[in-house]
Amino acid sequence: MADDPVLPTGEKVPDEIVRSALIHANAEKLFAIISEPGWFINDGEYREHTITRDGPVTQVVDPVHGTFQLAIEAREPPNRVRFRWLGGGLGEISDAPNNTVEFVIDPAGTAKRNLVRLTVRERGFAKLGLDESLRRRNYEENFRGWEQQLAVARELAEGGPREADEQSAGAEAKG
Repeated sequence: MADDPVLPTGEKVPDEIVRSALIHANAEKLFAIISEPGWFINDGEYREHTITRDGPVTQVVDPVHGTFQLAIEAREPPNRVRFRWLGGGLGEISDAPNNTVEFVIDPAGTAKRNLVRLTVRERGFAKLGLDESLRRRNYEENFRGWEQQLAVARELAEGGPREADEQSAGAEAKG
């Protein structure tokens, strides 16, 4: 059940969450989805975000959840991207308690099958400095949430091209 605890009572909150999903798509298509800052800010359904960059900081505005700040720490197409959630106001990225969210795409099938494994790894719960019950709640919400986000990535990658890809495909067909 969604409200059942992820962690046994009394167990210390781990520093990281690791979740994976098999996706029938090629790495390049999936990377185009997961490399968009904040694509994973949603409620199990992909929404367009307003994204602006100011130096190392990317601001993501979600129409439902509000404004978030991220830094892109690593971008290695088509296999890996890592974001850092930024807390507090603008300043040195290393000054604020924050988590990293890394997505890794690994081949899981043959060239004929276009099957990849997408793994998400969120780290940094131990550094959040929140009281244990709040840290536990955040961990458990995110643990469940990554299942939703992996399903969103799967749906986008397996369900055909995104709107921008459809527009360019339509232009190529006319040209």
